[in-house]
Amino acid sequence: MTATRRTISSAAIARLLLAAYIVVLAFIAFWPTPVDRDAGPLLRSITAAVPWLTYGRIEFAANIVLFVPFGWCAAIGWRRWHAVVIPAALAISVVIELAQGALLVERTSSVLDVVANTAGATVGWLIARPWRRVAPRRRDWQIVSVRQPASGD
Repeated sequence: MTATRRTISSAAIARLLLAAYIVVLAFIAFWPTPVDRDAGPLLRSITAAVPWLTYGRIEFAANIVLFVPFGWCAAIGWRRWHAVVIPAALAISVVIELAQGALLVERTSSVLDVVANTAGATVGWLIARPWRRVAPRRRDWQIVSVRQPASGD
């Protein structure tokens, strides 16, 4: 049995996570029906139990949380471009909302979604700031893979 070591940078990991996130985001953003349609009973029970927690507030918070990974992954993945993370999130959010309004009959586009999405990316970007300062310029992660000998070896 032989062990092989290779390193992968935190930036590369963040880029891989961002790619996976973008795929998931595309499915959520361009799903033809509202993604929370089947959550109606749960949302009604939450708003009944906590009257100040309205559907609009829940949706706004969900949109913030949805874009936090974008801000973090983009800021860590492309350190030199950290200054454009928030404008990029704004542009992506505007494109999503325009496409929803123009192409998806059952979806509703909203300026509040753009605000929430941009706020979420800003939160992710802010979370990434201490990581970028404390972490070495290039943080490497060791990945060890063990190769099993083929039968008969």
